[in-house]
Amino acid sequence: MRIKEPLVKRAQLGDRDAFAALLEQNYDRIYRFAYRWCGHAQDAEEITQEVCIKLGRVMGSFRGESAFSSWLYRITLNVAKDYMRRSRHTRERTDHEEVLEYQPDQRAGPERALISRLILLCIEQLPEGIRETVLLVHAEGLNHRQAGETLACAEGTISWRLSEARKALTICLDKGAS
Repeated sequence: MRIKEPLVKRAQLGDRDAFAALLEQNYDRIYRFAYRWCGHAQDAEEITQEVCIKLGRVMGSFRGESAFSSWLYRITLNVAKDYMRRSRHTRERTDHEEVLEYQPDQRAGPERALISRLILLCIEQLPEGIRETVLLVHAEGLNHRQAGETLACAEGTISWRLSEARKALTICLDKGAS
């Protein structure tokens, strides 16, 4: 397949300015996804740096079979998983509302903030594949096809995972409300 993104192609051919521009365009996306995955700013920064380094090494392997952003999410996800396995973090997350960049409506009151925190805690408890899917679709805004490309699975699997997530979140939220 022909790579449609000229900046990507130039970076693959060794153009350092193109690679720097590509990193600049995607740095916040990488960090945001890493943060949503691990929940800690310092870890997300380290993961993001690892992704940038890895991207420099594997840039030539991008073949354009999916969107560059889907390929980049996959790399970020793999680096984040490896990082978390290596570090074996057990600390408690304290800044849950930042995970989905939640900005509570000041008029909504503390109840809305509490519900949002509960939802985020429930998302954290989802099995890995389902949590990845929820983050890609609902936090990153990928459609089912894009999420499937990123996670190397069928669109139907994405739909099933989201259905399972809804069931699990309903159960979790019911427990939290009682």
